[in-house]
Amino acid sequence: MASGKINVSVENIFPLIKKFLYSDHEIFLRELVSNATDATLKLKHLTSIGEAKVEYGNPIIEVKIDKEGKKLHIIDQGLGMTADEVEKYINQIAFSGAEEFLEKYKDSAKDSGVIGHFGLGFYSAFMVASKVEIITKSYKDEPAAHWTCDGSPEFTLVPHDKTERGSEIILHIADDSVEFLEEFKIRELLTKYNKFMPIPIKFGTKKEALPKPENAPEDYKTEYVDVDNIINNPNPAWTKQPSDLSEEDYKNFYRELYPMQFDEPLFNIHLNVDYPFNLTGILYFPKLSADLQIQKDKIQLYQNQVFVTDNVEGIVPEFLMMLKGVVDSPDIPLNVSRSYLQADGNVKKISNYITRKVADKLKSQFNENRQDFEQKWNDIKVVLEYGMLSEPKFYEKAGDFVLYPTTEDQYYTLAELKEALAPNQTDKNGKLVVLYASNKEAQHSYIDIAKEKGYQVLLLDSPIVSHLIQKLEADNENVTFARVDADHIDKLIQKEEETISKLSDDEKEKLKSSIETVVPKENYTVQLENLDSNAAPFIITQPEFLRRMKEMSATGGGGMFGMGNFPDMYNLVVNTNSELATTILNSPEEVQKDLVKQALDLAKLSQGLLKGEELTAFVKRSFETLK
Repeated sequence: MASGKINVSVENIFPLIKKFLYSDHEIFLRELVSNATDATLKLKHLTSIGEAKVEYGNPIIEVKIDKEGKKLHIIDQGLGMTADEVEKYINQIAFSGAEEFLEKYKDSAKDSGVIGHFGLGFYSAFMVASKVEIITKSYKDEPAAHWTCDGSPEFTLVPHDKTERGSEIILHIADDSVEFLEEFKIRELLTKYNKFMPIPIKFGTKKEALPKPENAPEDYKTEYVDVDNIINNPNPAWTKQPSDLSEEDYKNFYRELYPMQFDEPLFNIHLNVDYPFNLTGILYFPKLSADLQIQKDKIQLYQNQVFVTDNVEGIVPEFLMMLKGVVDSPDIPLNVSRSYLQADGNVKKISNYITRKVADKLKSQFNENRQDFEQKWNDIKVVLEYGMLSEPKFYEKAGDFVLYPTTEDQYYTLAELKEALAPNQTDKNGKLVVLYASNKEAQHSYIDIAKEKGYQVLLLDSPIVSHLIQKLEADNENVTFARVDADHIDKLIQKEEETISKLSDDEKEKLKSSIETVVPKENYTVQLENLDSNAAPFIITQPEFLRRMKEMSATGGGGMFGMGNFPDMYNLVVNTNSELATTILNSPEEVQKDLVKQALDLAKLSQGLLKGEELTAFVKRSFETLK
């Protein structure tokens, strides 16, 4: 029997590990299963290069609960340890067997999938255990060893009669951690952290139906047999080559990742790079709503198939956080407990690669099947618009596939849009005016007026469109965007010809004064215009600049103008050539007020601005005129 003290410079490091290093107690199982996986993968490598003269076979990792004995067992069939190796790797804190292995076999083992780095994972066991045992037998022809420690620096190391290769970790679960003796809890942890680890993980058994015999009688009862319950998928889709996967394979993996998701993903992006860093993964574009709701199912970060976190900030560009899927890289720098990212140059490189890969995929989808891409546009546009605003590299590529749909369901790229609109929608100053609507129904009358002129109107209805058009205007000389209700159409796209007013300047002044006595000055500016006599007599418009700045303030940005809390301001455009203008001018004062009030309410109604008490009064007044 051997005994001694674990070689640490702090008298009792375990409380420190328990309290500071691993803040989340549940990750102990991830660490121990990762160690078991490493032990198995190392053996696989040594047998493949002929250094280990043993049969690799089909090893599994088994997790067992002994509820009565208050113990949890993690058993592997890996390379095991000799007593000397236990002394070396277990009794020296932060001496990593994985690191040493990778250094020793750096040429041949770089792709072995070995997980460990720091040599501290094993000690996470003491977060939940009052005592830990290791029973281990090396693949070498040496006696098995039995190590025991109660969480203090004291340990015992004695021989053991174990005959089969591999290690068994036995956790004597502490009184404050008995939840880890519950089957549902262990299953939850294994599913969360170890669902895609490369070695099969057995957790209990399950019933499996035997095939029905060919000559079975009608009253045949299905027979069942107990089989190992393998809780993980050792070969997930992202570890395979894209050429080996069908569209159905990708969809099946999506369902495996998100079993509670009922919508099919729109398309996927397979990440696969080995230089200058290693990165694999699959990202999915889900169906997204326009309100940018935070997704419950996020992108998952793995390291050598071990789940790390679903907080992938920094690795995945911000605009792609609304995607779903998996990113796996052994080159992502994590803190010691594999809980979060550390700052590193590789992270930015990975982020740039993902941005480029997504852009390339979108471009190929657009080129290969434009019609299908157009059909999916509404489901993906918010992500892409956000990407254009937040990622310069994505913006550079976006011109090839970002679409601008019209109210007539035509889709243009920006280059196509300029070409299509230029002949008809260039104003007298040589500016191309791009008309757009944010709500097809609410702005129907304005869209209709524009269409009568032969103009096309875009439908831009995402919450960040004000930011986007601001950027497009800055980057495209002589192109301006105007919402179709920002002014009368003849003012939005000014041509050379001018309409003559039927009224004299004095009559105009008199008309304006009569209208201003009724119209509330705090919200409306009266604007007299010489329009076609058939145009609406009263039109309410909202100045493009003010409205756009308010929208930008509401969605972040534009706040520098101090317009976030600015009241809504409207222009009341009065057509001086309309019959109503002449009627108001020639009516007695009281009649004038009634006519202006009715016309204003009708204009408000067309813009959805007539509400509450005003709407009630208007309806009542309108019914009165029908008597």
